[in-house]
Amino acid sequence: MADMVPPKGLDAQGYIAREGSLARVPHAFRPVVAAARDGLLEVLGTRLHSAYLYGSVPRGTARVGRSDLDLFVALREEPGEADREAVRALGEAVDKEFPQIDGVGTLMYGRDRLLSELERYDLGWFVACLCTPLLGDDLAEYLPRYRPDSLLARETNGDLARWLPRWRERIAGAEDTEEARRPLVRFMSRHLVRTGFTLVMPRWNGWTSDLREMAEAFGVFYPDRADQLRTAARYGYEPVGDPGVLRSYVADLGPWLAEEYARVHGVKAPRPE
Repeated sequence: MADMVPPKGLDAQGYIAREGSLARVPHAFRPVVAAARDGLLEVLGTRLHSAYLYGSVPRGTARVGRSDLDLFVALREEPGEADREAVRALGEAVDKEFPQIDGVGTLMYGRDRLLSELERYDLGWFVACLCTPLLGDDLAEYLPRYRPDSLLARETNGDLARWLPRWRERIAGAEDTEEARRPLVRFMSRHLVRTGFTLVMPRWNGWTSDLREMAEAFGVFYPDRADQLRTAARYGYEPVGDPGVLRSYVADLGPWLAEEYARVHGVKAPRPE
């Protein structure tokens, strides 16, 4: 009998396979990655525990001039304001030097938090499954393997209800221009699509980081909302500046999704923030 093909994004044992690798980084982005790697070593020194890439660059799907560089940094201690400022300045310098990227985004946490029980199925999972090692001791070696189950769904995206009031504040405080609204549409679209996908992830029994695939998986189980998530997936890649889109997210799709998520998977444990 031929070997069975594991579900999408899973290994032969049914665990989420780590996505991305340095070998997949497109040639055009390799100088960018090298500059970011060297810069992190320079500005963080011995405080740096490890660093990772995530997103489209290590997945090999980045588009020249359109994609950003996503970095994930683990420090030996909790980051302070000086660390955040140093990494922010580094990101601006790299973005300015290399026109093939459209911005640099960096997430930064202390090693102990990333390995804590509270973060095991959230930030820990993110490192172990969605991040590609770039520098230092890979924290995935100290973390479990993960299945696409309800626990993972709850602890990754089960906090949408707590985000919605902040989103409303951001929308109200944004400048009344299309240019100012596009980043909000992009961010909120992506968040909603990922939340919709993890809502159905245990039943779909697989993993993907592609927004359009996420929306299609969601639509199998929630056909009445399928078009909304497909549209959000499109805006996640090509955002518009329409204020009506933002209003619909916080008045309709977001509240419904938060309520359904809590009903199916429960609510994510609160974090210190």
